[in-house]
Amino acid sequence: MKRRNVLAGLAALFTAGCTKIGKTDWFADVIDATGRLNRAAHRALGGEQALAPEFTKADVSPFFRGNGSIDVDTDAYRASSANGFADWQLSVSGLVQKPLSLSLDEIRALPQRTQITRHDCVEGWSAIAEWTGPQLSTLLAMAGVDDSARFAVFRCADTLNGGNYYESVDLLDAHHPQTIIAHLLNGEPLPIINGAPLRMRIERQLGYKHAKYLTGIELVASLDDIGEGKGGYWEDRAGYTWYAGI
Repeated sequence: MKRRNVLAGLAALFTAGCTKIGKTDWFADVIDATGRLNRAAHRALGGEQALAPEFTKADVSPFFRGNGSIDVDTDAYRASSANGFADWQLSVSGLVQKPLSLSLDEIRALPQRTQITRHDCVEGWSAIAEWTGPQLSTLLAMAGVDDSARFAVFRCADTLNGGNYYESVDLLDAHHPQTIIAHLLNGEPLPIINGAPLRMRIERQLGYKHAKYLTGIELVASLDDIGEGKGGYWEDRAGYTWYAGI
């Protein structure tokens, strides 16, 4: 736990610094290098498939706050919400052998993992909650990932400051046992402020990696042509480090 706290603090320090100093070329290079070092150290110290700490129900925080986008301001989303998200579809596309389009019921019917973990936000707050959903690796196995794929890109329904939110991880984190597509929070359907009906849980990385309002997962060989090429919404706009390991 102490190592996780140190890594979380370092990641948050460098990420917060991006917005204060600005995105000069030299600072962007420093952040990129820091991200690579973080990834190497994180995996070397803990092991590539080491688990984030898990807790008990007695540790669960009384409230899990919403952050960033807390709703989706579209008629389509409001209509889907009013219908209990019965029409929601999650696609798995890109470099796969069998593209998928799964309903919420089909996602609930898959083998499920429940984990009680701590969410660490780059803004400095944390909360412990119970999350339930299928492992991302289950969907990747169903779709059959091509050998040329290197990253999983998470597509979202929400926009923030006029831009579509997205995030990404490499295939090592995509196959991590605690990387799940959550549809339950503390045993109840995911609230809108927390990303209903589906959100990612990337338990060994900071909160901005946990994409909400999930609509699609795209397997790609490179991030260069996705958004601004940095691998995520905040990485593109504020210079946040792509690998936010804790």
